[in-house]
Amino acid sequence: MSTDSSDLLKTPLCSLHEELGGKMVPFAGYLMPVQYPLGVMGEHNHTRSAAGLFDVSHMGQVVITGEHADRWIETLVPGNIVDLDVNAIRYSMFTNDKGGILDDLMITKRANDLFLVVNAACKEQDIAHMRAHLPDGFTLTELTDRALVALQGPKAAEVLARFAKGGAEAADEMDFMTYQEVSICGADCYISRSGYTGEDGHEISIPADQAEEVCRALLGEPEVEAIGLGARDSLRLEAGLCLYGHDLTPETTPVEASLLWAISKRRREEGGFPGADIILGQIASKDYAQKRIGILPTGRAPAREGTEILDADGAKIGTVTSGGFGPTFGGPVAMGYVNKDFSAPDTEIFLSVRGKQLPARVAKTPFVPQRYFRKTV
Repeated sequence: MSTDSSDLLKTPLCSLHEELGGKMVPFAGYLMPVQYPLGVMGEHNHTRSAAGLFDVSHMGQVVITGEHADRWIETLVPGNIVDLDVNAIRYSMFTNDKGGILDDLMITKRANDLFLVVNAACKEQDIAHMRAHLPDGFTLTELTDRALVALQGPKAAEVLARFAKGGAEAADEMDFMTYQEVSICGADCYISRSGYTGEDGHEISIPADQAEEVCRALLGEPEVEAIGLGARDSLRLEAGLCLYGHDLTPETTPVEASLLWAISKRRREEGGFPGADIILGQIASKDYAQKRIGILPTGRAPAREGTEILDADGAKIGTVTSGGFGPTFGGPVAMGYVNKDFSAPDTEIFLSVRGKQLPARVAKTPFVPQRYFRKTV
């Protein structure tokens, strides 16, 4: 059921995971559930058809307070934060002086501060990076007293709307990538209409001492099942979403990672973030060596992380960074980096699997349609 957890951190929901039959494994320094008795395939399919509840409390929650904090954060990320409306959210990246990605993160502009969610494996370095550049008079607070869960799937918003009280609008009426503060079972929660499965849903920040009560209430609804890390990975892969440390690294730029959509026109014109000369130079010249692509193997054998990508002559042209079976897609899917000359959709490539060259082709992502809720204008 569980592993030696003596050196691992535990989320506020660890006891609940074990009670629910979660198979606990080490992940990013934490003891986390990889799956429950429903199994990875069942959990994946349930999230796509109804609603899944994920514990993501291992991720970092940070608040930055200071005058014009939005301008300051733009000195560290290439995203357009200044022009965000209050209670709007933007996906962005910390970059280094070489244009590489130190981490990807979500930034919410609140009325008086910024609320950031960063990846678990990077949160200590991210916080140190921000503190090293923090102006006088600014404060950085890590919210170590809050849990974080994600309720995802086509039924997720209507379930949350039954519980979320006191917000400016109903949870199921919020637009994609917006934020508000509500009460759930008496707990003061932050809810963001976002997630990392390709489905509609919310991420919910909850006071740690009330997290189990809130989650039990959500799990008590007939549409909701507990979902582990295994299905979280297959869901995000089908949705074409990157996993930091695998598809994104300090050696990959946003241009190479096919994340140009995250750099607005104004930031491309103004620069002012680490590695801007390199990143903007790549945009202007289209001169870079590698590109992140989607990959569809021709057969049924999945291409796992680390699999070499070859050309027709057997020469190595890249490496798979994420791969597995896509339950909703109905076959193997993968992402990886290849020489830019081989990155066009439908380009024939080959995968070196157990000594064999298996045919595959470059494909556009996502592999299954993303179903985020967006209000029509």
